[in-house]
Amino acid sequence: MQAIEPTDPHILQLMTWFNNSQELQMWAGPNFRYPFDLISFKADLGLYESKSLALQSASGELVAFGQYYLRSGCCHLARLAVNPTQRGAGIVNRLLSELCKRGLQSLQVQQCSLFVYRDNVSAIKAYERFGFKQTEFFDGAASLQGVIYMRKDALSC
Repeated sequence: MQAIEPTDPHILQLMTWFNNSQELQMWAGPNFRYPFDLISFKADLGLYESKSLALQSASGELVAFGQYYLRSGCCHLARLAVNPTQRGAGIVNRLLSELCKRGLQSLQVQQCSLFVYRDNVSAIKAYERFGFKQTEFFDGAASLQGVIYMRKDALSC
């Protein structure tokens, strides 16, 4: 598996992982348009505002996708997704590891963070297994109903 910057063919594969607005919102939050096309999907991803990473198989298939950016002094991970045909195989650990390693280094910070919807139990368990811990978030917390904030120290990445 290779960690690379995503290209349009990767984004087109990623678009097939979401079959309805609820699935898309669970992954991307409420401000992502549905239905979408390549142009709107890329715009809503904010590909130029956030660093994006694709995990690609030897055959070129998109295995996982994620982004990171600076938020509240942390390397904030966002829009984490594993190919539906490969979920449960531990790929999320490789994705988290690559994003944390790259983000901590490029942003020069000491912690990673992420948001996850409270009812996304499988994702919460995966993040906890990787070492993320639930914590309070004070910056705009009132607008984040149903969302859990999690952090992880650089030393444990």
